[in-house]
Amino acid sequence: MKKIINPWKGLEGYNCFGCAPNNEAGVKMEFYEDGDEVVSIWKPRPSIKAGLTLCMAYSSSFEDEICAWVVLRKLQTTGVTSKMETRYRKSVDTKDSHIVLRASIKEVKRNIVIVEAKLYNEDGEVCTESVCTYFTFSKEKSKDEMHFTKCDVEPEEILPLI
Repeated sequence: MKKIINPWKGLEGYNCFGCAPNNEAGVKMEFYEDGDEVVSIWKPRPSIKAGLTLCMAYSSSFEDEICAWVVLRKLQTTGVTSKMETRYRKSVDTKDSHIVLRASIKEVKRNIVIVEAKLYNEDGEVCTESVCTYFTFSKEKSKDEMHFTKCDVEPEEILPLI
């Protein structure tokens, strides 16, 4: 796997709940490229471990975020989620040391992209599955409105610490 470089890191005003590293209220997700998939390994912080199970809103937010990163990395553009269908198969225990998310493109039709995502607990069981329909922007709109130019990976292969 190679770590995906966050293209907005250091950008003034960048405060995304999912991926901004300096958003104290956010979840600070990081992403990796593993073949056709984008992967994220997230470790719950003590403030989130307070409950017994991870709120469904977190699960769907994680999956929406990783689907966006699939579009960023694989298609080198930005866009918006226009539809998201989620199946909650198993609750996620907040005492788990980590969760793993994996997502990949299933279909592209002009500027519409279908991305599938799965969230796994620390035992590798599928807990949540989503299919996101993503409306992608032109490269010009991505640059002008989203301040996006490219999404690269670090040069070295790594094994993220779980």
